[in-house]
Amino acid sequence: MLYPYGKSARIPIIAITGTNGKTTTTRLIAHLVKNNGYRVGFTTSDGIYVQNTLMLKGDTTGPVSAEFILKDPTVEFAVLETARGGILRSGLGFGQCDIGVLTNIQEDHLGLNDIHTLDELSRVKEVVINSVKKSGWAVINADNEYCVKIGKRAGCHVVYFSMDENNPIIVQQSNLGNISCVYENGYITIKKGGWKIRVQKAAQIPLTFGGTVSFMIQNVLAATLTAFVWGFRTEDIKTSLETFIPSAAQTPGRMNIFPFKDFKIMVDFAHNPDGFNGIKQFLQTIDSPQKIGLIAATGDRRDEDIREIGRIAAEMFDHIILRQENHLRGRKKEELLKLMEEGVLSAEKKPTYEIAPGEMDVFEHAIRMAKPSAFIVALSDVVDNAIDVVLRFQEKERAGTFI
Repeated sequence: MLYPYGKSARIPIIAITGTNGKTTTTRLIAHLVKNNGYRVGFTTSDGIYVQNTLMLKGDTTGPVSAEFILKDPTVEFAVLETARGGILRSGLGFGQCDIGVLTNIQEDHLGLNDIHTLDELSRVKEVVINSVKKSGWAVINADNEYCVKIGKRAGCHVVYFSMDENNPIIVQQSNLGNISCVYENGYITIKKGGWKIRVQKAAQIPLTFGGTVSFMIQNVLAATLTAFVWGFRTEDIKTSLETFIPSAAQTPGRMNIFPFKDFKIMVDFAHNPDGFNGIKQFLQTIDSPQKIGLIAATGDRRDEDIREIGRIAAEMFDHIILRQENHLRGRKKEELLKLMEEGVLSAEKKPTYEIAPGEMDVFEHAIRMAKPSAFIVALSDVVDNAIDVVLRFQEKERAGTFI
């Protein structure tokens, strides 16, 4: 009686994995699914959500979180961020999925859990693609060689997305009459054989910040292609892309920009060199007389990764405040600060920098030194509840009780 003959006993599952962009892609896919009339449950590194309700806060990207969603009888569609740590600890939390999305494979978490190379990391991420049912789809980044290798071994239908329509993989797919999604002439475009279906201009999609942030465009390509192969109409996909606003509500910790009267603050949880390079690219489009960076490291990364985020920070900021209170993960605070400082000093550009004492309110300190029209950026979760702290400052400014 629970499962009448001919009626499926399963709900659709989309699983998203990769190094960077997982959470934003998961949230955007969940938004697309929700807008098409499903009651969606999704897991992210921020928490577990059913429809618009946060059910459990925290880094919930493992099998226990997937189980939480799949046990909920009200959920009609599951969109699951699936991270490396959970896979290594206890697997996936589901047997098969309908679509597996692979955003990219970059250098992060190397040196942990006996994963030392990108080939080894690829084997972990490949678990998600191997879980896609034969009739399902693997959505793969054609611009990443490690992703392409996984796509070639997949035992299901494979579709690719790329920032370049002349990517050899995309050209090959088009010649075979297959589906792909590309960024061409400023548009998010579905290719089907020789046909092109332009979904929307990237500049009109809020998540891309006017088409200036390439890693956000990649996230949009992945989500658009996922929605298209599932069967959603391009008109509905376009509407969903236009209504997904990067904000503390919809994309917490992902390029959240908070305007103040005399300056702006951006909070982003970029925590590896690739993430820092993405922010660096965005900051090149920002016209500001003073760019101040608040940066921290994560203790379970390699020494060279921690130095590298210091070096990249030096290239994008005029003044850097080094801070380390959270995410020590077995290291001493002083050790992480020293490695970041070494990275800052190794850069060709020589910004001013300081090491913030633990008791300092780094946001308040940065605001006090900010020139008119300054752009303050907090990276790597420098402060506990950074978004809440900035929102409180905004409330104080509105109430006239600001610093």
